[in-house]
Amino acid sequence: MLDAIVIGAGFSGLYMLHRLRGLGMSAAVLEAGDGVGGTWYWNRYPGARCDSESYYYSFSFDEDLQQEWRWSERYPRQPEILAYLNHVADRFDLRRDIRFGTRVTAASFDEGWTVRTERGEELRARFLIGAVGCLSSANVPELEGLDSFAGEWYHTGRWPHEDVDFTGKRVGVIGTGSTGIQAIPVLAEQAAHLTVFQRTPNFSVPARNAPLDEEFQAAVRAEYAEIRALQRQTGNGHPFRISPHNAVDTSPEQRREVYEAAWQRGGLRFRAAFNDLLSSQDANDTAAEFIREKIRETVRDPEVAERLLPHDHPFAAKRPPIDTGYFETYNRDDVTLVDVRETPIVEVTEGGVRTSAAEHQLDALVFATGFDAMTGPMLGIDVRGANGTLAEKWRDGPQSYLGLQVAGFPNLFIITGPGSPSVLTNMPTSIEQHVDWIARCLKDLRDNGFERIEATEEAERAWGEEVQAAADRTLLPQAKSSWYLGANVPGKPRVFMPYAGGLAHYAALCDDAATHDYAGFHRS
Repeated sequence: MLDAIVIGAGFSGLYMLHRLRGLGMSAAVLEAGDGVGGTWYWNRYPGARCDSESYYYSFSFDEDLQQEWRWSERYPRQPEILAYLNHVADRFDLRRDIRFGTRVTAASFDEGWTVRTERGEELRARFLIGAVGCLSSANVPELEGLDSFAGEWYHTGRWPHEDVDFTGKRVGVIGTGSTGIQAIPVLAEQAAHLTVFQRTPNFSVPARNAPLDEEFQAAVRAEYAEIRALQRQTGNGHPFRISPHNAVDTSPEQRREVYEAAWQRGGLRFRAAFNDLLSSQDANDTAAEFIREKIRETVRDPEVAERLLPHDHPFAAKRPPIDTGYFETYNRDDVTLVDVRETPIVEVTEGGVRTSAAEHQLDALVFATGFDAMTGPMLGIDVRGANGTLAEKWRDGPQSYLGLQVAGFPNLFIITGPGSPSVLTNMPTSIEQHVDWIARCLKDLRDNGFERIEATEEAERAWGEEVQAAADRTLLPQAKSSWYLGANVPGKPRVFMPYAGGLAHYAALCDDAATHDYAGFHRS
């Protein structure tokens, strides 16, 4: 029997394996793909990039690793991130404990975990660690007639590993979230004609992507200790602080200057322009209207611009995209925007997509419809605990204590699962915090002679109340179509899943629980 089985070989699985080895524990990582990378192995769609800046979208656990790696751009493309993760796997000799092409289908607990794979293999371990990612279960909408479509269709989260050539083709894209906003400008450059099917207009801020010169990279390498410390001190895991000033207390003239400077700098720091953007509707309205004005200035056709203006959710209440030329794309003569709220999709036909108003002839169809986020990856496995299944436990929404463990599922840990800050943060920062906590917990169990640990139902209930209360202190739940709430998946419970109380505060709570003999957990 192994000490631990880890499911997934992305950022989480690689670091977890490294820490388990450091503890002298035997471990195997089971990975469905044929290589490491997780999200960055599967998401190869045109335009795929990170929306955190490269120099801190990376591991901090090894100083030599930080000093030797060189990023080429402010926002790295998918191939560069994948190359980085392959470098990590090779540098720390991780592949010898990873079983590629091994999809886990079931796991059951009986004084240890038995894990079953798609090929019928069985493995046993004392501990099971889900490193399956928050955004890894592709959400393909059930559209009438999709099987009849004569062209090729793709999902951005399951993109082919070979090149896809859209030259001379009529291409349709369904979805204008973060992924669609990245892919649409690139697809427009390739296709003979691009038709965008938009359900929800989205706020987006320019990325201002650019190459990184050696002077900047040398300065980062010299300051990494301070940068990493700041990441751990902030609410979102990024190395910048939110302004202490409130938008509602700032004059319109000064406010516009602040927004304009943030717009020109680009990127996710726009959200940090004022302290009250996610706690005050009045404050948020000022940012939202500033972005709407930018959209009106950018898109030449006033009718198209109007359809692109978001009004149904506060700015940053949904995952806030950053883009390169997204709104400019709608100035092209070979791009058509279809508002599917006004004219809903009726069916996919042999020749394209038919809405209530017209049929759009297509040679290829791209689904940028996101994922069954946060819960989907774990629920894609038949997980059976001491008293029932995870699917039954989460029927009305996910339950966990600190997003780390689920009552009734002993010795099961989930990295950046529902109930943790995860997707509201810079993911590698959250991943390292979770993995380090789990490694500490496993060491403490061993050192104190315990074989088993499980969250208590009382702690789980109290944490669920805190997760909801933290969300309610913000504007985040107002985005009714957000995948933070599971709203992009038909039939999924509408529950706000990530913890909105901030990463630094959350990490302190985790440390406090561990320090006080793992309060909220039962050890035996």
